[in-house]
Amino acid sequence: MRKILTEFREFALRGNVIDMAIGIILGVAFGKIITSLVNDLLMPPIGLLLGNVDFSNLFVNLSGQSYTSLESAKAAGAPIISYGIFINTVIDFIIVALVIFLLVRLINQMKRQKEVPTIPTTKDCPYCLSSIPLKAVRCPQCTSQLST
Repeated sequence: MRKILTEFREFALRGNVIDMAIGIILGVAFGKIITSLVNDLLMPPIGLLLGNVDFSNLFVNLSGQSYTSLESAKAAGAPIISYGIFINTVIDFIIVALVIFLLVRLINQMKRQKEVPTIPTTKDCPYCLSSIPLKAVRCPQCTSQLST
């Protein structure tokens, strides 16, 4: 039992596990921000442009009875299809996917910039193997004459 606890502690304290946990926590917080952005900032103006439509209140009532709002239909236990909430969720997903795409694209561009090969400015002396400028005709270390 002690060995299992020791192995578990080693596993849990590895850098990858901690990094993954931090990523999940930040992802959940980021998701809440995006949900608020969609529900509180984006959807009201879009609903206004489409004729005062509240997307979160759009639903199809399958019971045949009339309900004024999604909440009243849910409170009555009516079978409903909440397609307005689905629309909000799809917009939520598209925004999160777009932001993640742009972030990954930025990271990949930064990696490509780091991977640009540098042009060598020195060479090794064939006699003493010291580093010398490319245009050197004599080695400053061993004073050997170099061929060009």
